[in-house]
Amino acid sequence: MDKFDIIIIGSGAGGGTLAHKLAPTGKKILIIERGDYLPREKENWQPQSVFTLGHYNPQEKWLDKSDKEFTPGTHYYVGGNTKFYGAALLRLRENDFNEVKHFGGISPAWPLKYADFQPYYLEAEKLYSVHGLRGDDPTEPPESEPYPSDPISHEPCVQNIVDRLKKANVGVFHLPVGIRLNEKNKEKSQCIRCDTCDGFPCMVDAKADAHTTCIRPALEHDNVQILTRTMAEKLIEENGEIVAVDVMTDGKPQRLIADTFVLSCGAINSSALLLKSGVANSSGLVGRNYMCHNNSAIVAISKEKNTTHFQKTLGINDYYDGGPDSDLPLGHMQLLGKVMPEMLMGDAPFFTPDIALKEMADHAMGWWITSEDLPDPENRVEVTDSGQIRLHYTENNLEAHKRLYEKLKEIIHISGPTTHIFPNSLYLRKKIPLAGVAHQVGTCRFGTDPKTSVLDTNCKAHDLDNLYVVDGSFFPSVSGVNPGLTIIANALRVGDILAK
Repeated sequence: MDKFDIIIIGSGAGGGTLAHKLAPTGKKILIIERGDYLPREKENWQPQSVFTLGHYNPQEKWLDKSDKEFTPGTHYYVGGNTKFYGAALLRLRENDFNEVKHFGGISPAWPLKYADFQPYYLEAEKLYSVHGLRGDDPTEPPESEPYPSDPISHEPCVQNIVDRLKKANVGVFHLPVGIRLNEKNKEKSQCIRCDTCDGFPCMVDAKADAHTTCIRPALEHDNVQILTRTMAEKLIEENGEIVAVDVMTDGKPQRLIADTFVLSCGAINSSALLLKSGVANSSGLVGRNYMCHNNSAIVAISKEKNTTHFQKTLGINDYYDGGPDSDLPLGHMQLLGKVMPEMLMGDAPFFTPDIALKEMADHAMGWWITSEDLPDPENRVEVTDSGQIRLHYTENNLEAHKRLYEKLKEIIHISGPTTHIFPNSLYLRKKIPLAGVAHQVGTCRFGTDPKTSVLDTNCKAHDLDNLYVVDGSFFPSVSGVNPGLTIIANALRVGDILAK
């Protein structure tokens, strides 16, 4: 049986990036992915397939805290959830690494600070083709180098919103987005600025996802290989080390051996695998302190027709750390991708004709707001005796989210002749439900004390000499921006540690 230097379980933002970082070392690396390559097909860009029919949803059910089944909003493909993400890639703010007081309690300090991540944020932005403008967002942390790519231009309808908000002294900025777009030379641009980017897989490989950005070039190295359709079942521990992982490949069991193991299955599945394996849990914290953000999607219907195709170019952080009427943080605002009729169906009365939905979508502008939820040991991932995942979660820090929503409504009214605002329950309801796990973090927090953390500051398990975790599990707090770029940057940081 082959023995590998490193086995990486999961090929998303963490695992895919780590594989790319370590590929030039010559180490014998195996990537394990439970899914397959996502097929390039018409359904990639069909809203009905992606949103209504759930064509790419997993064939499994999880349980909530009342043991009610639900289909999780996650994806098992090479590249993980980045195949479907909106590619908004923001750094945590400098103060996010410190202890912060919120309406709902305290967001704990990180054992490392922004300066420890800064060079890896820059490396991550270059690797993932992030477009942006330094200084455009006053809350952005310090960085001397510019973004690797120019900010994405606003289309006319969005530019009108920007102009109106700037006149009202609202601090709009170009949203940092990772796509392969060249607006100066369109012949060299992979991105075609389509209206099926946010929440869709990219049919032309223009989205900087972990598959096209990291896995594909990593596999060009002879020392790197991938096993798809391979589910990790159990980690085997002997004398303080993981010596093997038992997997199922197309229903056939096998045992894989390596010197070093890295989990990157997502914060939920990584902690579930640790719990199934009975390892790395002397602290009792594996699976605990699950966070996923308080997220809401809001649709504004305007009197003006929205002709925008690529819409996700605007962000607002005026209330990230508070506001004129709040000393405590509220969160982040941004535009969503293009709203389509299929995304509105869940909110329309059953008798609403298709032509009315199309008219609404033609005049719709989608907004997204994010507030922190706080770490709570009772918010946790569990595994039932039959191996099913249970996500025990109770919302918190909702006062901040409620206030941020009120601020957004004010901004929407300033932004143009809006006639109606309502939550869109199909394209991720007003308040994202439990199934919305795209921002999953916190289940194996890192720290310096083995009694209060699962991982050390190198993201190695305290209890084991050769097990690392490089997805969002390590977060002690979730901040107010999406975790994607921080997961990528941390994988690059851990890659340096492993390479040495």
